[in-house]
Amino acid sequence: MPRPYFQRYENRPVPQISPMSAQREMLWQFLAGMTVSFALYYLHWRWTASLNPDALLFSVVVALAETLCFLGTLLFFHDIWREDDTPQKPPPLTRAEAGLYGEGPIKVDVFLTSFDETEDILAPSIAALRALEIPENVQLEIWLCDDGDRSEMAELARRTGILYARRDGNRGFKAGNLRQALFRSRCDFLVICDADTRVFPGFLEHTLGYFRDPRVAWVQTPHWFYDIPMGRSWQAALAPFFGSRGAAALGYGMRWLTGRDKIGVDPFLSDPVLFFDVIQRRRNRNGASFCCGAGSIHRTEALFRSALSRQGVDLEKLQRRWRLSWYLRLKFALCRLSRQSIDRLKGRKSSFLPATEDTPGLLLPAVELQPFRYHVSEDLMTSILLHSDRTAGWKSVYHPQVESRMLSPWSMEAWATQRLKYAGGTLDIMLRANPIWTALGRGLGWRHRLHYAATFWSYLSMLWVPVLMLAPVLVLFTGWTPVSAYSAEFFRHLLPVLIFNEMAMAVTCKGYNPHQGQIGSITALPLQLRAFASVLRGRHPQFPTTPKTPMVSLMLRRVAPNLFLVGLMSLAAIYAFVQFWLENPDYGLPLIAVNLFWLGWNALALGRIGLAAFWHPDQEPEVPSFPSSLAEDIDVHGPTPNLT
Repeated sequence: MPRPYFQRYENRPVPQISPMSAQREMLWQFLAGMTVSFALYYLHWRWTASLNPDALLFSVVVALAETLCFLGTLLFFHDIWREDDTPQKPPPLTRAEAGLYGEGPIKVDVFLTSFDETEDILAPSIAALRALEIPENVQLEIWLCDDGDRSEMAELARRTGILYARRDGNRGFKAGNLRQALFRSRCDFLVICDADTRVFPGFLEHTLGYFRDPRVAWVQTPHWFYDIPMGRSWQAALAPFFGSRGAAALGYGMRWLTGRDKIGVDPFLSDPVLFFDVIQRRRNRNGASFCCGAGSIHRTEALFRSALSRQGVDLEKLQRRWRLSWYLRLKFALCRLSRQSIDRLKGRKSSFLPATEDTPGLLLPAVELQPFRYHVSEDLMTSILLHSDRTAGWKSVYHPQVESRMLSPWSMEAWATQRLKYAGGTLDIMLRANPIWTALGRGLGWRHRLHYAATFWSYLSMLWVPVLMLAPVLVLFTGWTPVSAYSAEFFRHLLPVLIFNEMAMAVTCKGYNPHQGQIGSITALPLQLRAFASVLRGRHPQFPTTPKTPMVSLMLRRVAPNLFLVGLMSLAAIYAFVQFWLENPDYGLPLIAVNLFWLGWNALALGRIGLAAFWHPDQEPEVPSFPSSLAEDIDVHGPTPNLT
């Protein structure tokens, strides 16, 4: 059988993550301070001296959008203000050193979660888990948590010598899958792995030591997508169309124009290094980095204490609603009768709580104990609940070094599924639970609130970023301007903000491309707006798994809104050029130059994912084959793998 596509990338070196130097951090903080100062100066001028009275409503809306963007910048700068890694310690040798009671070994379980992934994805992950270096006095068990209830997965677990957990139904999806296995486990610490997560041998050696602090609830490690497409040189891509000489000349021009040596690098903008090494790492200074699921290790005591606390709160809410709502009483009574009838047929007890003095003669439905909250973003939701437990004082640790490898989205469908899931889950938490202001986050300190607010604000920006993105279109079609004039005074106020912000981002991102995240956000705007509309309509976000295998399809429907907006921007540019050529007095050169600049940037950002719709795995250059010994080790169709 053909080998999995990702094996061609096995030899990619693991990235070594470096800390930010003290000198670089001081420079970043200086540039950030200058950016904020000039931004305040600019916004004061915008609101007091630059509004266009001939298009006042348009001018005010654009100024308001700029102000909201500035607030997002303040939250983001607080998010990444300072880097402060937690000192790494050796694994605890006794249960007492890990903040545990009793005697005996420290029990660690690994849950490898799966729903519909195939054996060629899971087998290398299992092989990597079996090669884990187990610290002294640690007892390790590996579970394959199959939410798809598949006989072939049970056979895979038996063949590879690991435990197998299945369940009836998919209530709670991944969170429910983890809950089911956790109730069968007796572990002190739990490692979560997705089906494609291949941990490195030193994972436990490098992460268990943080739990010497009994307040540490979980440790999150970076996600490294080792299969991100490397792209091809411009010359190789253009040679079939223009020949070797023409391709060499054009390739030089394209390198100069785009600033990139290759085409097709990371077509789906999947590389998460900027998020993990800049945002998550710097939240660690306040113990506020949140869980991202795979590659994390949890203290089960924290999970269950939080779950028990929330179960009591949920039951109290249910009882209050019961007392206030005759509709709920009738609904629960009918539900009870129906459920008891079904239970009698199946020969089991009904899962309802006893009657109380508040609900005489009727039964309340049982509130499930949820160590991981049943939510599409169960990792983020559970993080908020643990961080807000002021009594226990739980905190998180971000471990900055890569300890596992994972697979990235390799299709438009996978990209869209992942973005919709992230946006829908975060927006659902923000709009329904609202932990920043409601009782859900009552125990959050102000620093944690600001960190989570930065996450929510970044998704809310979809409401005002389109205003700034489409403002040049309206200007070029109508001649209206959001400022009184594109004068020297306008550039004197705006340019310092842009220059210092670019310098600050270049310094703080440690060599990563800061525009990658900006382009990714603009690219995903249509999907975020779709998720926002769905949440507003009361629909709960879905729990689809991100496809782990390449699916070759143009999938233009996924990028149709992006292509439509790019087309609209192109028409606006053409119309403005025609008006300028006709010497329309409303279309001066400064107006056209400024708005074409922003129009071009936005069009390139929106159109970036449109190119990915035409990307094909066969466009990737051949990667040197890995050693035959390694190929045999991870042969998913052969004997039990062993990476040691």
